[in-house]
Amino acid sequence: MFTAIFRGLWLTLKHSWKSRETVQYPEQKESMPIGYRGLHKLLRWEDGLERCVGCKLCSAACPVDCIYVESEENESSSPVSKGERYASVYEINELRCIFCGYCEEACPVGAIVLSNEYEFCADDRSKFLYEKEDFLVKRNEDYPELKNRYPEEKLLTYL
Repeated sequence: MFTAIFRGLWLTLKHSWKSRETVQYPEQKESMPIGYRGLHKLLRWEDGLERCVGCKLCSAACPVDCIYVESEENESSSPVSKGERYASVYEINELRCIFCGYCEEACPVGAIVLSNEYEFCADDRSKFLYEKEDFLVKRNEDYPELKNRYPEEKLLTYL
């Protein structure tokens, strides 16, 4: 028993003399590890169409039921996505989400991904109900870490 106490004290003393690294948070941001799962993002194809085809597999795979998807038929004159349908309503309740990554595993076209973004806070609970426009990326080039993490050849494509 005493040996365990002395080993613990020795470990504490050994680390107390080492120099510490302080990060000045608002100015300097730490880079997250490769497998970090942060805020959700909905990706687009290279031509600007949405990847999401409204299949609702992400909603079915979610263990806490925080994803709500409504799909509509895609018009051939002005398509929203490359599939027959598209997600007209896509909502995620980030307060319920446990960031497990099942939604991105279930998506056949790689539309929903978990980004490295960890800074999302609000002063009201209703602001954590993200709608499609809140996490639909404008351009995929704005998130290079997602392109490195999800190679295109591993995703199904609709042509």
